[in-house]
Amino acid sequence: MQKIQVLLPEPVLKDLREIAAAEDRPLSEVVRRAAEQMVRTYPAVRRKAVGVAVRTFDGGAMLARGADLRALAYGEDAP
Repeated sequence: MQKIQVLLPEPVLKDLREIAAAEDRPLSEVVRRAAEQMVRTYPAVRRKAVGVAVRTFDGGAMLARGADLRALAYGEDAP
């Protein structure tokens, strides 16, 4: 976690303190949760893809007919 300094208008700070008191949480946690919610809902933020990136390969044109692929893959005689 990184420490930052933020200037807030008095009415906003007052409301945040009331929320923190009502939820019995530190003000810092309330501010963190508000920031996290903003990040989740803001559409223009680019997020890292979750999961595994699948690489693709373009092998060019097919040299065999589609009907013959199974036979070629399993070493069978093509029809």
